[in-house]
Amino acid sequence: MNALIPNSVIGSVASIIAAHYYSHTKLESLFMEAGAPGDAPQGNCETKCSSWLKRCNEDDSVEALEVLGGVIQKYMDNDSFCGNDLETGQERISAALAKNNLVYRVNGHVIPAGSNSITKTLEDFFKTGDFSSIEKEFERAVLNISSDPHASITAACSIIESALKFYIEKFELGMPRKLNVIDLWGVVRIDLPLNSDPALAADQHKILKGLSAVIDGVGAFRSHIGSAHGRGQTPPSIVQAEARLAVNASHTVVVFVMEHLHAKSA
Repeated sequence: MNALIPNSVIGSVASIIAAHYYSHTKLESLFMEAGAPGDAPQGNCETKCSSWLKRCNEDDSVEALEVLGGVIQKYMDNDSFCGNDLETGQERISAALAKNNLVYRVNGHVIPAGSNSITKTLEDFFKTGDFSSIEKEFERAVLNISSDPHASITAACSIIESALKFYIEKFELGMPRKLNVIDLWGVVRIDLPLNSDPALAADQHKILKGLSAVIDGVGAFRSHIGSAHGRGQTPPSIVQAEARLAVNASHTVVVFVMEHLHAKSA
């Protein structure tokens, strides 16, 4: 399920954006360019904004946070001197996002606080075969270990999830009901071939059981101390070595899955 726009964020954005543009034509153009679904809702400018953002939440085919980012991009990225009203509005939107463990990043990205906007990009990389870019994302996760180990773990788990989803879609295996990383791995694991030699197949089976534990552990790590679900005021501490273990283990899993994908696609 796509991430939804919190109601408090909808309220703040609708009020601020409607007052800033104060034009039905400009607002409709803004929302349509951002990918908001359907025709423009009825009502005054604020009601129009609010209703359209709520509609994004109700449409499963729409990435609601992506539309939100597109709607507020020009407003939030405006750093020219336009008086205190602009700065106040930007601060109000940022505060509303922060209360919901979200943050705005330049160029229209609304993402979980502390994380990198990589998941959608990773899926695009997989689909285009740009696997060198996947390696760069792992390098970025490694570089973040010392400054933000929580975000590194979130990024590493997201890369595994993207690789597994791509494998499932590539070979039309059928997505599991729950899209957490261990359930995704369960679908892929069944499809991975074992060595034709019975003894080696048994050995490989043991390794795959170990990988299952690794993937389950990385997913649990992300849930407990990663940045994706918000950290609270006192997040559990983690040392660099622990974060590096999770990132390196994730890298091993993704390389293994992608090598099998290449072999099967050849």
